Amino acid sequence: MHNEINLDKIDLNSEPPAEESRRQYYFMAKLRGLAAAKAQELGRALSYCLVTFGCQMNEKQSEVVAGILDEIGYQRKDTEDADVVIYNTCTVRENANLKVYGRLGRLHNLKDHNPDMKIVLFGCMMQEEHVVAKIKKSYPFVNLVFGTHNIFKFAELFYEMLMADTQLVDIWDGTDQIVEELPTERNYSFKSGVNIMFGCNNFCSYCIVPYVRGRERSREPEAIVKEITALVADGVTEVMLLGQNVNSYGKTLEHPITFAKLLERIEEIEGLKRIRFMTSHPKDLSDELIAVMAKSKKICHHLHLPMQSGSSRILKEMNRRYDKEKYLGLVEKIRTAVPDISLTTDIIVGFPGETEEDFLETLDVVDKSCFDTAFTFIYSKRSGTPAANMENQVPEDVVKERFDRLLALVQEKGRIASSRFEGTVQEILVEDESKEKGIFTGRTEYNLLVHFPGSEELLGKYVKVQLDTCKGFYYLGTLAE
Repeated sequence: MHNEINLDKIDLNSEPPAEESRRQYYFMAKLRGLAAAKAQELGRALSYCLVTFGCQMNEKQSEVVAGILDEIGYQRKDTEDADVVIYNTCTVRENANLKVYGRLGRLHNLKDHNPDMKIVLFGCMMQEEHVVAKIKKSYPFVNLVFGTHNIFKFAELFYEMLMADTQLVDIWDGTDQIVEELPTERNYSFKSGVNIMFGCNNFCSYCIVPYVRGRERSREPEAIVKEITALVADGVTEVMLLGQNVNSYGKTLEHPITFAKLLERIEEIEGLKRIRFMTSHPKDLSDELIAVMAKSKKICHHLHLPMQSGSSRILKEMNRRYDKEKYLGLVEKIRTAVPDISLTTDIIVGFPGETEEDFLETLDVVDKSCFDTAFTFIYSKRSGTPAANMENQVPEDVVKERFDRLLALVQEKGRIASSRFEGTVQEILVEDESKEKGIFTGRTEYNLLVHFPGSEELLGKYVKVQLDTCKGFYYLGTLAE
């Protein structure tokens, strides 16, 4: 529907449409008029700064917010001395919350010098009752607060905020709505994330995500294929399919379809070169999916398979619904089907009740699995989750010592795994110019980062690069002849 609706032709004297997409375009049209009048008054364009904390799902949602603001006439800037400052928040770990509070303190000073500045908070952190209570009490200068379930109503909420004299808070407990075809401002012209589902039904005992993102709901496969087809027509050659657990895709649809079958449909899209996906839960990684990956010409040979712990006892306490043996069996099955697969994982250290024996089981899995990279985290207590109330919280000094040991092994094994490509020529999608001018960065299909000398015309293109030197989790290379 985006690009089919002309904002200038919307009748603003009529009532807002009931159909959600058209309703939001109605409010975009009203906002465009307000923005134009304000810009004329100030003698300059209005600006916004959008900061995203957290995962790629958040990045994708921020693209929609940016698309709407672009559509109504605001210009994006990197610094927070803007007319509108927006934080898309994350709450998966306590540190993410603390970052937001710290930045709000600095924004208060900016707003003292510019009372017309608007401050917007949304996303996962805002779904927590105690957070919203704190925002209301300690940060009354924040103008708009909303959560994860009503992001599609951003245009309407933004309009209501401009009309309001007080802080506007609109938090939903959940939703079954999926609103398609809102404006999007992609971070890259040649690659894009694509949501295939929202929410999570897994309820791992340490995780706040199901409580802040709600229950699983999948998009219709036709809508996903239509979106990707349009993206490819607009220059995208690589997509990242996004979901809290993509292996659960399709179960909630009226006509269920497996994730493997969805991948086969997406592979048929002409002009699409690479398909990535995350995150894949070990409990329901199917043989069908492994077979599809093995025969595919477009699915990248990279699988992110969060382990979290190598101890079967801790995995049970985490409510992960697999054990150490099943996880190692999956690793073997994947490597048999796709021998050159790049495997990455997530690991939590210091889950309540973790003993030295449990931790050694984790080290054993890391040793046997040969991950290219492992993202390691110290357990973060999240209020409202079962693990937060568990006894035997592990002492901080013990956790830190274990974390350091794990990190050393992860780096050692990762360096060995990644170095297997040293001296080979790989196809790279060139993504960015690094801080060092003339040095460009891209990724192999194995998700390995490569830095090499190049020029701007290579951005968004696939080039052959010789991987000269492995630096652990990235390579230094040179363009191949």
